[in-house]
Amino acid sequence: MTEIASPYMSHPRIMVLGVQPGVPPFRIVEIDGEVVGAARTLTDVLRVAAAAGIKVHDLDDPDTVRWVGGDKFTWSRSRSR
Repeated sequence: MTEIASPYMSHPRIMVLGVQPGVPPFRIVEIDGEVVGAARTLTDVLRVAAAAGIKVHDLDDPDTVRWVGGDKFTWSRSRSR
């Protein structure tokens, strides 16, 4: 397999993990592999990024942010769990 044929896997600086139970539910935010806080809203993710000196221009860019266990609109757990 050549490098050209291998799939591209980005390594974004910001990773937003799946929804955790809480009142209200929250998502853990990692920057450069370190846990830096909890986000309860999309705005919280932007605040954490700004505090780390990261300008986020596109929350849908997988080279910037990786959303685990949902997308930027997922802020509560499914009722079926």
